[in-house]
Amino acid sequence: MSRVAKNPVVVPAGVEVTISADQIVIKGPQGSLTQALNGDVSVVREGDALLSKANSESRQSNAMSGTIRALLANMVVGVTKGFERKLNLVGVGYRAQAAGDTLNLTLGFSHPVAYKMPAGVKVATPTQTEVVLTGADKQQVGQVAAEIRAFRSPEPYKGKGVRYSDEVVILKETKKK
Repeated sequence: MSRVAKNPVVVPAGVEVTISADQIVIKGPQGSLTQALNGDVSVVREGDALLSKANSESRQSNAMSGTIRALLANMVVGVTKGFERKLNLVGVGYRAQAAGDTLNLTLGFSHPVAYKMPAGVKVATPTQTEVVLTGADKQQVGQVAAEIRAFRSPEPYKGKGVRYSDEVVILKETKKK
């Protein structure tokens, strides 16, 4: 059995879990999340905990039991607290402005970049050079952050671009004569 799958996922009060044959739905104050279940793994609820068990002794089902357990744990955290990802814009004239569900970026291109947020992800700009993404789905919040960063990823000589707030950009030394 997977070491990760041995640990149960604790379901706090106020979170509703619905388990069917092919999917699991978790509802909470932050929203509702759905995860498709693989035939190799079964999820059972025992009291206030969820357990993922491999249906066979194969490597595939053993690995998937740990993966499903981690996904369920992230779903429970997402519907109770939510997830947050912060981005910083580094560079002269680089700005961000949130307008409803659209993020308007000025990144040194000849045109402004308008990024429409998918459903389930909210954007806020506390300052012109900070972007805060929040949502219940960890994977979706991370994907949106990666797509925004891809518009202008940090370059290695001056460090200009869009970077995660905890990212460290190692600068290269310029060429000497």
